[in-house]
Amino acid sequence: MADERFQRLVDDTYAEAFRSIYAEVLITARDRTWLDHAVNAATGNASSTIFCDCEAALDRYVGPGGDESFATPDGRPGAVVQFHVPRFHKDRAARLERSLLVRLSQNVLTCPTAACFNLLDTEEYFKLGRKIAFFGDGHQKRSVRHGRRVWTIPILGGEFTLDRRFGYRDGLMGGNVWFLGDSVDSALDAACRARDAAAMVPGVILPFPGGIAGSGSKAGSRYSFSIASTYAEFCPTLRDELGERSKLPPGVASVMEIILNGRDLPTIAEATRRAVEAALETPGLVKISAGNYNGRLGKSFIYLHPERQLAAM
Repeated sequence: MADERFQRLVDDTYAEAFRSIYAEVLITARDRTWLDHAVNAATGNASSTIFCDCEAALDRYVGPGGDESFATPDGRPGAVVQFHVPRFHKDRAARLERSLLVRLSQNVLTCPTAACFNLLDTEEYFKLGRKIAFFGDGHQKRSVRHGRRVWTIPILGGEFTLDRRFGYRDGLMGGNVWFLGDSVDSALDAACRARDAAAMVPGVILPFPGGIAGSGSKAGSRYSFSIASTYAEFCPTLRDELGERSKLPPGVASVMEIILNGRDLPTIAEATRRAVEAALETPGLVKISAGNYNGRLGKSFIYLHPERQLAAM
């Protein structure tokens, strides 16, 4: 019965992901309250690279109160955060470094009790610690804390500690799943179930507000100054205006989407599988689908049918 429902509701299609470069940062703080303040500030205005400088979000909580198999350097509550920039930008490394520099200095250093550590030990890296340490106005110091080479910066709240180097490497952006419902509530409920399941996979982030996008877009626009626009063919309020050009199945009143960025294709594929399974039993769900551009945007395909994904990998 479950397989029958899957075949009926899940389109035989794929999401089209594209390559990124990303950094993975560990933020720690005295307690979950201040940890969340640091994470929320550092990942603000980072939903879509259409106009945001990067896409960023929480991956998972670690240390006390989170995944305790992941010990934080200072033994405090921690959060793993990813920052992604599309690889197709020629100045991608400079863009990512700038995003990290701004967000870690303005949003993590300023957060009471916060500290910041690098999680990617890669050949390529940014000397962010040194640049942010200039805030110390000559009083900053190289030091070793928790067995790590760090900079310490005196601040009014005490001391801010961060690693000297922050690595980056190739990742993926743009994995997605669409949830078509007979109402706004059913589409959003399905997307929430999917988001919660996908978020359990380490190495994946969902960068849009609350992990869900209510305004799925297509590449391109009739306006030269815009690189993306609303996906009119799937807008319920345009069904009558578009007539036969509308691509919405009968009975669909709302479409919600989750967007998945992560460390690699297998990780995003696993998160997609869990998301689809979690949403299947949602009352009022009409269809599960995904957005793609026939390979024009990215060359990494995440199929909604697991057997196709296995064959592709």
